[in-house]
Amino acid sequence: MTKEVEMSTKYDPSQVEPGRYKEWIEKGLFKPNEDKEAKPYSIVIPPPNVTGKLHLGHAWDTTLQDMIIRQKRMQGFDTLWLPGMDHAGIATQAKVEARLAEDGISRYDLGREKFVEKVWEWKGEYADIIHQQWAKLGLSLDYDRERFTLDDGLSKAVRKVFVTLYKKGLIYRGEYIINWDPKARTALSDIEVIHKDDKGAFYHVKYPFADDTTFNGKNYIEIATTRPETMMGDVAVAVNPDDERYKDIVGKTLVLPLQGRHIPIIADQYVDPEFGTGMVKITPAHDPNDFEVGNRHNLERINTMNEDATMNEDATMNANAGKYEGLDRFEARKAIVADLEEQGYMLKIEPIVHSVGHSERTGVQVESRLSTQWFVKMKPLAEAALKNQETDDRVDFVPPRFEHTFTQWMENVHDWVISRQLWWGHQIPAWYHKETGEIYVGEEAPEDIENWEQDSDVLDTWFSSALWPFSTMGWPDTESPDFKRYFPTNTLVTGYDIIFFWVSRMIFQSVEFTKRRPFKNVLIHGLIRDEQGRKMSKSLGNGIDPMDVIDKYGADALRWFLSNGSAPGQDVRFSYTKMDAAWNFINKIWNASRFVIMNLDSDVELSLPEASEWQLADKWILSRLNDTVRDVTRLFDSFEFGEAGRALYNFIWNDFCDWYIEMAKENLTGEDEKLKKNTQRILRYVLDQILRLMHPIMPFVTEKIWLSMPHDGASLVVAEYPVEHTEFDNQVAEKDMDNLIELIKAVRNSRSEVNAPMSSAIDILIKTKDDDTRKVFENNVDYINRFCHPKRLEIAADIEAPKLAMTSVITGAEVYLPLADLIDLNEEISRLQKEAKKLESEVTRGEKKLGNEKFVANAPEAVVAKEKEKLANYKQQLAATESRIEELKAEI
Repeated sequence: MTKEVEMSTKYDPSQVEPGRYKEWIEKGLFKPNEDKEAKPYSIVIPPPNVTGKLHLGHAWDTTLQDMIIRQKRMQGFDTLWLPGMDHAGIATQAKVEARLAEDGISRYDLGREKFVEKVWEWKGEYADIIHQQWAKLGLSLDYDRERFTLDDGLSKAVRKVFVTLYKKGLIYRGEYIINWDPKARTALSDIEVIHKDDKGAFYHVKYPFADDTTFNGKNYIEIATTRPETMMGDVAVAVNPDDERYKDIVGKTLVLPLQGRHIPIIADQYVDPEFGTGMVKITPAHDPNDFEVGNRHNLERINTMNEDATMNEDATMNANAGKYEGLDRFEARKAIVADLEEQGYMLKIEPIVHSVGHSERTGVQVESRLSTQWFVKMKPLAEAALKNQETDDRVDFVPPRFEHTFTQWMENVHDWVISRQLWWGHQIPAWYHKETGEIYVGEEAPEDIENWEQDSDVLDTWFSSALWPFSTMGWPDTESPDFKRYFPTNTLVTGYDIIFFWVSRMIFQSVEFTKRRPFKNVLIHGLIRDEQGRKMSKSLGNGIDPMDVIDKYGADALRWFLSNGSAPGQDVRFSYTKMDAAWNFINKIWNASRFVIMNLDSDVELSLPEASEWQLADKWILSRLNDTVRDVTRLFDSFEFGEAGRALYNFIWNDFCDWYIEMAKENLTGEDEKLKKNTQRILRYVLDQILRLMHPIMPFVTEKIWLSMPHDGASLVVAEYPVEHTEFDNQVAEKDMDNLIELIKAVRNSRSEVNAPMSSAIDILIKTKDDDTRKVFENNVDYINRFCHPKRLEIAADIEAPKLAMTSVITGAEVYLPLADLIDLNEEISRLQKEAKKLESEVTRGEKKLGNEKFVANAPEAVVAKEKEKLANYKQQLAATESRIEELKAEI
């Protein structure tokens, strides 16, 4: 009796996915199996920022991780996929400030403590949203181990790292020019600055001599600047010491326009004599290069701007913006330019387009600002990380080319400014004595806390996320069970856009504090773009919410698209056409599974029949299954998910659905009960293996189907992943079946060419001198009858080709369909000539591939052998096709 099936006639994700994730969580299926004999495999999730909802990039990133961890779990590894989120300092604070601003409230109105409470409320709100999204995507995370970058354990790790680096002299406090975000009012590191082309101008200004000195007959020199608003902070004009043009005026004094202060002309190698006039104004408090020049010449540093980029007039800051006090920097520029023109100092204004730094987070133009900040001395840390790459403990980048990106950045790294003038984050563990000014740095506050005041700054978000792979495992407690068992982690999956921000920092901090790499592999993927290849952004309005895609197509369809989108390191273009194709593929699996289950007896045996009872189609499908298991396992191990997807698609759609199921129908409806039961057992087994192979990619639909069919076990989540069975390998069966399929396709194509319907019986003549090919066809006449519908079938070596017949040349044989009433010899010759051209190109391709020494030397032996066999077949088919063309030409 066949099994009753609770499966709709069409795949509907809304009937498959809801409730499934909750069951998995309640059963604890995502936790490590705690089998001490099993090999551990761990991944830490790149913690999403609690700034908002997850986007398609997050969906891609986490889908790849889930596929890896699900497969490893099924393969018997003791797997841990640790979830968590990032407090995201400046980004989250900006979001909360924007929300408060809608009600006319600023953080200063609330004060630090109340404001931070508001941010925690935001965190709770968006953490809930992210949890819901993770569930909707089907991510098999161990929530019992979830971490947050501001939780107590991670905060302890952050303090430990800060204090240790400080005591080693690798963290220091100093006054330097830093990148300043005037909207967020905080320092930024170099990599938080995005350069964009802005319209600007070169303002050519007269700087008069303070005495009667002249230069080229004039009582002034010409200085070109793009930032006249910083002029009030000028303390010198510099020329190159080797520039002969200016050797007589070095040491002379100029009058600063509009301000009247006297400034010297100095000589410094920094100046490029080939650029512009070869003279530059020096403003040490507003330009990093000028800052270095000022240090070399002991020049004053005059800061002319407030934290919000308005002009200041504050003697305590040695600042002097004069009449421009209180003006925004860009308003001050207009006012200063107007005054320069009115007072005769402006020589000319030359419009330009130039690259200007903008804050990655707030989008405003960044200021170079003199500020006292905390820094990490990067050189020794970078050197240690690079040295570790020369050991067996190295981090392997996939694709390997991204190691160069990492190496290049580490070799040219600058000291890292880690302090941020924010309220949300890890407050710097440094205290200043209220009377003496003494600095105390420690993991805990001073005992006499009433005499100390803690530094109000917080640490750069990346400082805590750099510790993520080991701080989440219990470090600094090196005896923590998770740290001992699961660190270093196995694989990190992330985008190429944060190699500088995050990957590099995790590597050097891990090497410094654990003496180990943080992960064995780092899989780098690209960005999700729209159909036109554009980056998704709010300004373009081309962003796509992954949850909307799931509502329409289901999580499994989105996961299938994301897993097959591109090769490692490449961008992927999202398209609804591809989503339609993903849904269609799942629907194909659904319908094929439904057919199989409907045709299984309720008491079908879960084991395979004896090998001696397998028919050709059985041997072929099991051998092809084995090829697929081998290929997919290898491709997953090398992170070639797109190639793995292609292998699965071809096996499921072509081999299983289009051929094996169709061939099985003959046995399922026949009178032979033994044959029927054997076919059922093989159908069930192959479907079971397909569902296991697909489960890491499509967890919901595979679980639903698997639980609907006769199976052994509670859930696919913890079922055994398919393994290679060498006893299934059968190259003879694969070759024989390929010949049979090729014959059926050839007959079908020929019928189609002349519009001869499959329902009409026709004569089929098969000429073959190859005994093996003849036996295959003779032994499988039932299949030929079913799929080709012959009126007369003749298989022989001495068949004479009929004059008016459609001809197909296949491996080892020629197939003639005598369709005299429907054949035009000239059209047939033309058709065969087109076929010959296709075969010629295949021969050329094969010869070129086998002529490539690299391919022959590096490809697996079996792959090379297969290419040689294909080339021989194409050559044989080409020769037979050309021969047939000549025969037909002779008939005209």
